[in-house]
Amino acid sequence: MKARVHIMLKNGVLDPQGEAVRHALGTLGFEGVEGVRQGKVIELDLIETDRAAAEKRVGEMCEKLLANTVIETYHVEFI
Repeated sequence: MKARVHIMLKNGVLDPQGEAVRHALGTLGFEGVEGVRQGKVIELDLIETDRAAAEKRVGEMCEKLLANTVIETYHVEFI
């Protein structure tokens, strides 16, 4: 089973990388971009075959290591 974890900064948290990308887009002539939020995607190959158990396990991984839940949110999809 494969899980894909999408991690983004929470609304209201300053995103300097996103701001740098927004500025660079404007410099390259891509006008009209008012905001950019940058995140990360982590793909996990799991040996687990039970979906409920996999959801629980990946949630634990996110809470303990993959996401800083103070400033980030995460969403898990199974593919």
